[in-house]
Formats: sequence, C-alpha cells, structure tokens
Amino acid sequence: MAAAANEPQSVILTINDIEIEVPRGELIVESVKRIGLEIPIFCYHSRMKPVGMCRMCLVDVGFKQPDGSVRMMPKPQAGCTLPADNNMVVYTDTEKVRRDRKGVLEFLLINHPLDCPICDRGGECPLQNNTIFYGPSTTRYVEIKRHLPKAFPLSKYVTLDLERCIQCGRCVRFTEEISGDSQLAFRFRGAMMQPSTFELTDFESRFSGNVIEICPVGALTSAEYRFRARPWDLQTKPSICLECSNGCNTWFDYRVASLVRINGRTNEAVNEEWTCDKGKFGQNYLNSPDRLTEVFVRDGDKLIESNWATAFQQVSVAFQSAGSKCAALVGGKASNEDIFMLKRLFTEAFGSNNLDHRWTRCLPKSDALYRVATSIADFENEPVIFVFGNNIAEEQPILFLRIRKAWFRNDAKVIVACPEACEADTFAHTSLRYRPGTEAVLLGAIHRAATGAGGVDIAEASSITGVGEEAIRRAADAMKSGFALAASRSLLDLRNGEHVVGALSNLTIACNSSEKYNLFATSANEEGARQIEFMPSAEGKNTREILEACASGEMKALWLLECDPLSLSHDNELVTKALETVEFLVVQNHIKSECVQFASVLLPACAFSEKDGTYTNLERRVQRIKPIIAAKGSAKPAWKSFGELLLRMKGDPPPFHAHEVMQLIAASHQKFQSAIYENLEGEGVVIPANQSTEPQAVDVEYTAMEVPSNTP
Repeated sequence: MAAAANEPQSVILTINDIEIEVPRGELIVESVKRIGLEIPIFCYHSRMKPVGMCRMCLVDVGFKQPDGSVRMMPKPQAGCTLPADNNMVVYTDTEKVRRDRKGVLEFLLINHPLDCPICDRGGECPLQNNTIFYGPSTTRYVEIKRHLPKAFPLSKYVTLDLERCIQCGRCVRFTEEISGDSQLAFRFRGAMMQPSTFELTDFESRFSGNVIEICPVGALTSAEYRFRARPWDLQTKPSICLECSNGCNTWFDYRVASLVRINGRTNEAVNEEWTCDKGKFGQNYLNSPDRLTEVFVRDGDKLIESNWATAFQQVSVAFQSAGSKCAALVGGKASNEDIFMLKRLFTEAFGSNNLDHRWTRCLPKSDALYRVATSIADFENEPVIFVFGNNIAEEQPILFLRIRKAWFRNDAKVIVACPEACEADTFAHTSLRYRPGTEAVLLGAIHRAATGAGGVDIAEASSITGVGEEAIRRAADAMKSGFALAASRSLLDLRNGEHVVGALSNLTIACNSSEKYNLFATSANEEGARQIEFMPSAEGKNTREILEACASGEMKALWLLECDPLSLSHDNELVTKALETVEFLVVQNHIKSECVQFASVLLPACAFSEKDGTYTNLERRVQRIKPIIAAKGSAKPAWKSFGELLLRMKGDPPPFHAHEVMQLIAASHQKFQSAIYENLEGEGVVIPANQSTEPQAVDVEYTAMEVPSNTP
C-alpha cells in the first residue's frame, strides 16, 4: 500500500480537443509534446526550474464544469509554469494566443539589433525561428535602438553580445541550478539588465560552454567558434568525448576534414545534454600540426620517412627475436578493438604477457579493489554519497553534476573528504578537509565512529588528520546505514594508495554498502582495458616492472600505444632511462610526444574521429564511435595494423572491419557478448561486472604517510 501511495497520480486533460492522460503536476509545455505539438519557448528549459520570464509559451486555458461547459480563464497563461490538472482544457493556437505571441516577439525585437547576417547563431537561432513562425510580419518600431558594447569577453571561451540578450535568464539559472558555481547574475534593471559575473571577473566555471548552447539568441557565443563557419557550412556527426572517463555524448561539427566545434548530445544515461569545458574546447589537438601522419624508421641518429611494409619487417624481426622479453603499454585513448588486437599480437605471435594499461604509483593485484557498482544516472537517486580523496569536478565532471543534482533535487546527504577546497564543498552535508597523507587514518576513524569497532581512535585521528571529531562523527552518522562511494583510481597515485583503497573497501563492507563501492577509472578507455584484461598474467610484468626491465636492459623491445610515459609516469627519471636503454622502441600514436625522439619505429595511428571502434566508460558502458573525418596521411586504425602483423607472422586472416574485432572480443570475454555493434545504437550497453566472490575485508595499515613537519 505504501508503494502504491508513492506512485504518481494521473489526470485527464484536453489539449486542442484531444483528451490525454498525463501525470498530475506535469507542466503543460511538456504535456503538449505527447500529442506531437510544441509550444514556442525562450526562458523554459526542461532541466531547470520554470520561471515564466519570457511569456512566449502563452496558451488559452479553461476548466470543464459539472454541466459540461468549459469556463475559460480571462487571459492566456504561461504553459511553462502551469501544472496539469483534472478537467483542464488547453488551446495552443487560438486567435488570442497568436496575437499575444506576436506582441511578445514585437517587444523582444524592439532593442534587438537584428544583425542576423553577422551573428554566429544565424541559421540555428530560436529567436530567429520563432519570429518567422509566430512573429509579426512588419515592425512598427522606428525609434533609435539601444547600443551596447559588442563582443564583450566573459572568459577565454565565452563572448557576450549585450545588444542581443533578451533577459531569459537561462545562463544565470544554469550556473545556479546545474553547475552550482553561481558565477553569473543579472546586473542593473530595465533595458540595461545584463548577465555578467560579480565584479566583472572572468567566468571561470568548468561548465561555461553549456551556456553558449542553451542561449536562445546570439548573446552568448563561443570565442573559439566565432566567424569560423556558418551552421549550413558544417557537417555534423555523433561522437564520444575522450577527455576523461565519463564518456559524454557529443556532436562533432567539422568542415573540410577539420574539427570546428563540439556540442553536447543528449544521452540520459550519461551526460544528459551537458559537457565540461575540457570536452567542449579541449579537442583542438585533432587539428594540430603535430599530428603523426607518416611512418618513420630510425636510420642511425635520425628518423626517416618510410612505409608500413618496411616498418612491419623491422618490428616483426625485433619482437620475434626478443621473445618473452618484449612488452606493451597502452594509454587511455586506445579503443577496445585496438587493445584487444594488441593483446592478441603479443600473446599469440610474440609469446609475451608483459602487458599493462595502468600508470598509477600503486598497482594492486586484487581486482576487487578496482570494482565499480553504481551507474552515473543512479547517483542522483542515492540518499547518501561519500566523495573521497579527489576533486570530483576536475576528474569526473559529469558525475559531479549528477551528485550535485542528487543534492539539489532530492536532498541527498553528500559527505566530501578532500585535502583541499573543491566545488563539492559548496553543497556538502559534511566537509572533511584532511592533511595530505592522512587518508587511511581518516577512513579508520570514520570506520570506528560508524561501527564502534576496528579502525582508529577518533580523538587520535582528529589530531593527525586535522579534521574535527564532531565532523568525523557527523559524517559517520550519515554513512553508517549505507552510502554510495564516489572515488577514483587516482588514489592509487598515493604512496600508500593500496592501503587507502583497502580502507575504503573495508568501510563499505562495514556499512553494508559493498554493492555501492566505486573506484572509477580516470581516462577514457581505462575501464575497457581492465575488462579486456590487458594486464600481466602471473608470470608477466606490470607497468613499473616493465620500465625497470627496460632500464636494466633485460627487456629488449617495448611497444607504446597511444601513450606518453613521460607525461603519465610518476618517475620520469626511470622512464627516460628505460626509453634510452631499450633496444627497440615502437611508438604508435596519433600525435607527437616527447618519447618520439627515442623511437626505433614511429607508426601513425588514427585519432578517435577517424576510425570505427568502441570505448568503455567508467560505469562499463560500451559506446561506439563511427569514422567522422578521413585519416591523416598514412595513418590507419591501430587494430588494423596489429591484424596485418598477425597475418605476416602467423598467417591468421585479419579482421577487415571493427565489428569483426568486437565479435572476437565477445567470443573471448563473455561479458562483451551484449556489446556487439548491432546493440550499441542509442545509449550504448553496460556490460556486467567481473564475476567474483563477495568482497572480503583486507588488512590495512591505518597510518599516516606524509604528515607535514609544521603540523601542530
């Protein structure tokens, strides 16, 4: 009975003489979509609270009376703020509504500069479209319009044209409700009202690019896109962002085989429709002059341009002669297909199990410590969330938006533990600012406070970590009945990272939350490499052991796929020695990096936008990217080059298409059977977690590693 009471009630209303059933309280602007109609809007956005500012969505509304008659309201109502109710009658296209819409648009256009021919929104502007469909055919306004500064830079990414702003408030509400940084606000009043930052500082939000997309006029435009193209000059195809592990869906706009801009694409299970600035503005490397486009082989002290056949000949000789004393390391932007075929090449042709994709300081052997249980979308329904050890807005920006949404919409209790200030502190139920190096001690204290056993004495922990006893108890009290953990594998970069991660696992077990333990990947396809098991077997070497073996001369050949160890490793001295010492080094990438200078063979790989393939995001969601632009020069998909090498060395027929590689992956790894290409349209497919026994508590040293000497 309790469950039934919580179910949404339905009501019957009539829209344009068509009766429909909708949930009680649904806004009329959404209800009309159920019968294929649309009400014109400016200020309304389905992911933000309605405010009824622009009055563009006016509709005629009445109610059926007991005698069967309909009593209409004297004036049209705003469809974006009006909730559906029983016996409601709505008309969206009466003479009164058409007249009022024309009036609204006439007022909006009074001071609008009408500079469509030079406006970047021309051709994709809601104001332009609504004026054509609903506006007056001529203007009665002959007075001088207001003039304000043009192209005012809000930030390095966002440009404001004050003359075009219609004060709809979408940008301001986005920063207040979605991103939460509240950096934009309306200043002044009347015709001079304008969105800007407080005290005219830079608009430094991590999500500033979204206000460009949701602006219904050309007031907010991209500083990087302005005057580069017209919408009708662009070709647009769906893509996936690889700048972090969230796997956001995007639109890839290009012209003459070059990236022009990135926009958010709707995927309700992942990013809804939002992007972070790293993803929206951080992919210009695809147009970089440093792209690798041709094959190079070493001749003495120089790399000379060559061809694939010569490179394959040198590679096969070097790696076959090395035998088991060869290794491969991959980065986060290699696709599932690339990773699987490289693994096949090494295990079947070279006889080596020295494979790894991990670049953290600590490399635990226990797979249980890497597990992920909660999806991105599920976080917004969690009542208690524990964000630990990292600035989640930096490492997992879209997951951060979901967690903030859980607090903003559902009043979730969010406990944030981080050694420095972070965005999540602004809505935290409890913020635990601990001293770096005391992570394990803090977790031990929460364990003790939540369960009354084990862990670390709370008073002692407070002294060591710098976190007050009351804050520790407040956090533990919220978490003791269960919580969802949001932590990332960057914790394994700590010197005692394995103990910290073990302490997190123990805490979730103690609070009956092991099914909500999440140690998320940080790079685009890190989780895919883990699921394909691109890791050393019992007799193989991990990343650090591979580098040490290269530095000592034990490892004879090394293959680097889509990675630069000098930027990924914590020990650049070891990496430099390893790259200098190893006898044969293959560097396969889509862009030049510092390790190119050490290469014996340099192989150009396709960037993600130039190949067919799949990527697995932090929640194990497999999503497909199709080729968007042509490959540069002689570059080819990495998986295809590995197939050609297998043909040369073993005579195995190579796969001719990426979907054939996925079929091979599914045959080797049962969890990928649902991820064949036929199933990947839309939101993608979440593959099941590795089958393992119930997580067990691990031995942990609840000690501090690096307490500053000046700690009181």
